[in-house]
Amino acid sequence: MILESFSLEGKKALVTGASRGIGKAGAIGLAQAGADVALVGRSESLAQTATQIEKLGRKALMLKEDLCVHDAAERVVEKTVEAFGRLDILVNNAGTTRRAPAEDFSDEDWEAVLELNLNAVFRLCRAAGRVMLAQGYGKIINVASLMSFQGGITIPAYTASKHAVAGLTKELANEWAGRNITVNAIAPGYVLTKVTEPLQKDPVRNRQILERIPQGRWATPEDMVGPLVFLASEASRYVQGHILVVDGGWMSR
Repeated sequence: MILESFSLEGKKALVTGASRGIGKAGAIGLAQAGADVALVGRSESLAQTATQIEKLGRKALMLKEDLCVHDAAERVVEKTVEAFGRLDILVNNAGTTRRAPAEDFSDEDWEAVLELNLNAVFRLCRAAGRVMLAQGYGKIINVASLMSFQGGITIPAYTASKHAVAGLTKELANEWAGRNITVNAIAPGYVLTKVTEPLQKDPVRNRQILERIPQGRWATPEDMVGPLVFLASEASRYVQGHILVVDGGWMSR
């Protein structure tokens, strides 16, 4: 039956940035579909995500790590495999942004954004990829952005990082597709999260954003769950190197 192909029963997942927003909603969604989930984050609210997963009868592993530390990726993958015995699904969600006009954008802000949004993503893909290649199976889902396609305003580092995440997704798909690993990404539109609070609170930008979204509303983190579960499941077994836009129609205009 087709619905069985969406099941994640028995799968083991690792989700970064799982304390709130898309990461939290995604981790809970994977658990609802049947997966045990390792949760990476630094906030105390990571425990809330773990509690919700455990209430579903799934296992939750909390890993409080700073992914900008170079050996953190290897460590969280290793701890996940130690706890669960394998790693089937990686969701690279953790990210950040800094805002300033390009002419004033500092080296410090540039490096901080690229370190988490791109370098840490590559290190996690590399570490998880080694495990998945040895298993002969794996699903990697990166979180890209509308800024993987567009330029944005006052976010040069974020835009550069998200273009790069899209490219990295396609490159890894090319390398690993023939070895039973799918590598894809979702590109969320404007989502109601802490990262977008400055835009939500700006009456001009908020109005401009809403006017362009055909559905007429911002996304919620829960709007990302269906696409994530799809890309994590066997229902997407022939989807490869794809950047799935989840934007309420933004890119159609």
